[in-house]
Amino acid sequence: PELCLRLEGGPAAAAHSPLAERNGFVRVLLRGCHTQLCVSSLTSLGPFLEDEIVPEVIPMEIEVVDAKITMQDDSPQVYPTSPGPVPITLAVDHVVVRRKDDGVFYLTEEKPVSVPEGQKAPAESVLAAPAAGARGLQLKQVPELQRELQTMKLALAEANMDKAHLLQEIRKYNPLFQL
Repeated sequence: PELCLRLEGGPAAAAHSPLAERNGFVRVLLRGCHTQLCVSSLTSLGPFLEDEIVPEVIPMEIEVVDAKITMQDDSPQVYPTSPGPVPITLAVDHVVVRRKDDGVFYLTEEKPVSVPEGQKAPAESVLAAPAAGARGLQLKQVPELQRELQTMKLALAEANMDKAHLLQEIRKYNPLFQL
């Protein structure tokens, strides 16, 4: 995962908006983040977001590229025999959130910008197969295969969690059970 954070203030920040010159400007780039969060950690953020004083508006831009967040409900189960809630996965290809001078957050989905030829990694460092062979992977197939691999990893992790949960349920009724 890659996180870039840039804070600007003063006359240089005026290029973003008139308010940014006085309050500053924040730019965040999050690329390739694949994480799992418990729903309880999100719900416990509420008290930290509440304040008695209205904060100053800080113009900002948050860009999220190729991110996948899986949220698992970790609240106590109402019915002990229930298999439990299914995790929810949020996949983001490319989204930009902008906060303008009016304090409103604007969410826009954008197409990924192509990288100029001079900044691309050489093909031999990206490809696993021999470049001379007819069966070598095409450079455009690599991101697709990486996404497929990530999907398979998530499915495997989910299956392992289901297996552990089922074993836990069986051991409630038969503590000596072995697999």
